[in-house]
Amino acid sequence: MVRHQSRRSDMTVYFIGAGPGAADLITVRGARTLASCGVCLYAGSLVPRELLADCPPDARLIDTAQLDLDAITAELVRAHEEGHEVARLHSGDPSVFSAVAEQMRRLDAAGVPYEVVPGVPAFAAAAAALKRELTVPTVGQTVILTRVAQQATPMPDGEDLATLGRSGALLVLHLGARHVDRIVSELLPHYGADCPAAVVAMASRPDELVLRGTLEDIAAQVKEAGVTRTAVILVGRVLAASGFRDSHLYSAERARHDCA
Repeated sequence: MVRHQSRRSDMTVYFIGAGPGAADLITVRGARTLASCGVCLYAGSLVPRELLADCPPDARLIDTAQLDLDAITAELVRAHEEGHEVARLHSGDPSVFSAVAEQMRRLDAAGVPYEVVPGVPAFAAAAAALKRELTVPTVGQTVILTRVAQQATPMPDGEDLATLGRSGALLVLHLGARHVDRIVSELLPHYGADCPAAVVAMASRPDELVLRGTLEDIAAQVKEAGVTRTAVILVGRVLAASGFRDSHLYSAERARHDCA
């Protein structure tokens, strides 16, 4: 947990990773912190409501689904000034595609202290659903977490799919289910039509959906299943790796005396 220092009240805003969807995938630290906060801001469309049961019975609960950044910041500052510990629940892990950075910037300007409690990210839940390790010896040791450009938030120079695809690394794409045709067309020249691909929607939730295929057929599967949101797209050879060499980690040839 990383703490931002402030000279103001000891009351703190906690950015808590709520996990990928299943309520019991919040961390122990996250659940304990949530239970200590008198105010909780959460994204109603993404955070499981069962988690709110961990809040104190008299906690003020604020669904941020219809609030803009100014309104969210105002609620955080107000709760802090009222002397409350404040929970800001984010789906997945706050370090990836959470829009936490701009909230932290606003709190810095307001002199409000905050801490970050990590959570289980969506890509990890997707890998678990697929029963796959995303780094396989001799096949792939690099995972790229990215998204596709949308009208509101363009991608930085050099981070387009064509450029990233040249690496041949496993790509994990968030927020891209609506753009699956475009994703496939941009990756085909680099990965080939037979490259394994998978889509996991609602990872870890009761309505979890897992689609497996290749770049040739995954777009059709996504559209047939009606997947448009809350999905992770994975593309890379490690998804079907089988004849790979065992890693050195547990090799009988590895000296064990230096592993204490």
